[in-house]
Amino acid sequence: MSEMSITDYLAQGGVLTAPGNVPARYRAELMRLMATFVDSALAGAAGFADIVNQGPGIKERIAASKIVLEKTDNADKVLSIMGEFGADTARYANHHPWTDRLARDADIGTSRTDTDMRLAVFNYPLEGWSDAVVMNLLMGLAVGVQMGEFKRVSYAPLADVFRAIAPIEARHAELAAEGIARLIESGTDIATLQASVDYWWPRVAASFGKDISTRATQLQAFGLRNSTNAELREEWEATAATELSKLGLSAP
Repeated sequence: MSEMSITDYLAQGGVLTAPGNVPARYRAELMRLMATFVDSALAGAAGFADIVNQGPGIKERIAASKIVLEKTDNADKVLSIMGEFGADTARYANHHPWTDRLARDADIGTSRTDTDMRLAVFNYPLEGWSDAVVMNLLMGLAVGVQMGEFKRVSYAPLADVFRAIAPIEARHAELAAEGIARLIESGTDIATLQASVDYWWPRVAASFGKDISTRATQLQAFGLRNSTNAELREEWEATAATELSKLGLSAP
């Protein structure tokens, strides 16, 4: 099958099952998608690991440690697929500065740094336990929205991995909501939590990318995306606003 006919096949809902029949442009976009997930998961886990011992109790520290472990494991699952395309998986996890962060007041929009492919939101530092839990809720809900897309990607082995990962990531958002509820019950100032919501909301929103995107159109043609950036962001905004409301917080 020629590259052109494979592109037509994908546009019509076809799936690919092995690296050998993947055209070059498709491979580039698939690798970018996987690298963004892996780098974001590893950077997110690294940032949260630094917060574990700030948890107010043993249960909170166990939950945070579980999230760090599972995010790292999820990254490894996707990295193994990248290895089938020739990525140096042994070097990959060690040569990026996963704990590096920009200044809290930096504003890089949707851009990436020169060192890795993490989403921009993972370049900002966490400020203590409550801030970390709020970020984990908002980003966890965003990952949930993205998982709806990832589970349907046209590269079948990757779709299988994402289907296995999705419920694990969903539980991370649930743990964050439970953590915020416990903070409120223990007397944490609502204004402090709301300030974290206000800080993280636009940064998580930016992780969905720009509303007008030629790359998103290409991804749809390859069967690597189904919805637009705007549709995904709006779905997250509605879901996040509902979850915040349950906790006595509000979307900015």
